[in-house]
Amino acid sequence: MWRDAALVAGRDLRVEARSRVTLQQVGPFALLVLILFAFALDPARQTLERATPGLYWVTVLFSALLALARSAALDETDGVRDALRLSALEPAGVFAGKALAVAAELLALEVVLGIGVIILYGAEPAGIGLLVVTCVSATAAIATTGTLYGALVSGLRVRETLLPLLLLPVLAPVLLGATRAFEAALGGAPADGWPWCGLLAAFAVLYSVAGAAAYGTLLEGS
Repeated sequence: MWRDAALVAGRDLRVEARSRVTLQQVGPFALLVLILFAFALDPARQTLERATPGLYWVTVLFSALLALARSAALDETDGVRDALRLSALEPAGVFAGKALAVAAELLALEVVLGIGVIILYGAEPAGIGLLVVTCVSATAAIATTGTLYGALVSGLRVRETLLPLLLLPVLAPVLLGATRAFEAALGGAPADGWPWCGLLAAFAVLYSVAGAAAYGTLLEGS
């Protein structure tokens, strides 16, 4: 399964590297959202500093919707989905590979956004370990959930608008947990953030198992 996952992830990342959609569209969009938040709340500097964790993860979530829609669209062109059905690849491996590719893109984006909030919002990272674990756990949760729901709506004409409507309510616990963990890390109380990381990890495991089990059926039915 992991060999198949590596093949699919490598394919998706090579396509993104050649098309530069993430670099030229998703990245600038995310930075623009951060800048708009900074302009809107800069007169109330204390409010901006308190809201930094939430603004960061809202920006990540909106950017993830673009990345997930792009990932799902890759399989809708040139008969790729039919080729996946006919290939000998494990459906669980295909699911894992697509989720890994999205996660890699989001982690790179989160590093850039992290630098952005330090420069624009004056954030002062305290619990580096907690920040890293939170990013990895939340990214895994977003990538696995988004990949599963992307397969669920694939083939529908309204998939571009339906995916956010289905995904945003489901990812509300991820947004809450990641924001609270970041608040603890930036507030100098990392111990308060680790239980939230546990929630994020449990969410990621749940949707990883669900996606691996259901992806084959979704692939055949789309």
